[in-house]
Amino acid sequence: MTPRPTRLAIMLALALAWAVAASADVRIRDIARARGARHNQLVGYGLVVGLEGTGDSSQMAVTSQAVRNLVTRLGNRPDDTAGLKTKNTAAVIVTADLPPFINPGDTIDVTVSSLGDAASLQGGILLQTPLQGADGQVYAVAQGAVSIGGFAAGGAGAQVTRNHPTVGRIPNGALVEVAVLSNIVTDDTLALCLQQPDYATAVAVADAIINALPDSEAIALDASTIRARLPESFRDRPTEFLAAIGDLTVPVDAPARVVINERTGTIVVGGPVTISPVAVAHGGLTVEVRTVAAVSQPPPFSPGETVVAPESTVTVTEEGGVLVPLRAATVDDLVRALNALRATPRDLTVILQAIKQAGALHAALEII
Repeated sequence: MTPRPTRLAIMLALALAWAVAASADVRIRDIARARGARHNQLVGYGLVVGLEGTGDSSQMAVTSQAVRNLVTRLGNRPDDTAGLKTKNTAAVIVTADLPPFINPGDTIDVTVSSLGDAASLQGGILLQTPLQGADGQVYAVAQGAVSIGGFAAGGAGAQVTRNHPTVGRIPNGALVEVAVLSNIVTDDTLALCLQQPDYATAVAVADAIINALPDSEAIALDASTIRARLPESFRDRPTEFLAAIGDLTVPVDAPARVVINERTGTIVVGGPVTISPVAVAHGGLTVEVRTVAAVSQPPPFSPGETVVAPESTVTVTEEGGVLVPLRAATVDDLVRALNALRATPRDLTVILQAIKQAGALHAALEII
């Protein structure tokens, strides 16, 4: 089996292979969008029916009331709903993302999440649910079979769960009813917004537009916004102008950033990460706790009872620390030095935090 430090070195080397590579040219359409062409979030409250006893319990008053309102609206009398049970029904929150330039009659995906104490949404059907925007207006209506991509099963003393059975999706489950108008051109001028703000990239986008279309005007207003004026040849054709500049390629500057996911041990190093001369001491501390069940019996013919008493022992082992100097390290040097420390991902998180706190790590450190 490959030792853990070796796997760490391989994982870091793969990430650093991208970091040390030259900045690749990418299309403007892949790194920027036109201001005004934005997504909108939709949300709604609905009911999922057809569950096999995995719905909300009778303690969920909101579900019971919603079921009564539903059957009453469908033509039943209120007194006919007194004996309704909700174990086959679940109250849910339905969310969706409304893309720009979408038209009435188009469909979008929706996510269905349990609101009560339902055990699973497997096999359920979402009833017609209006989806509202932040302004309170209904923009889409969702309905359909819920797909959870997992399951939950169990019996007496055993339970097996795969993925999240209380959250599901309905592909193309919402029908768009109202279109959202997107205005991207004002006074023959449009603004491009970078997905990852960067001053160098913004200037490169403005220069690329001017070089490709000399009769146009483009300027980088800040690290994320480029203002471009439509040339005379595209004055009445803003869509064609966006298509033309969208295919232009520009070099993208990669920021120096180290991202660590301590839960999974994933480490990603991007951009020209360097460290100033610094020394790192790395030592290991192992704490082992053992619990043994000891049986205590009373003397013969005594009124005492036999009991089981747990006995715990604690053992602490501390390894000697190693002081390793890191001198003007590049990204590649950082990998070799941390591999020499035989650091695990959890140890590496602490080491990088300490280096950053000392002011020697010249990169943004993000721990997720």
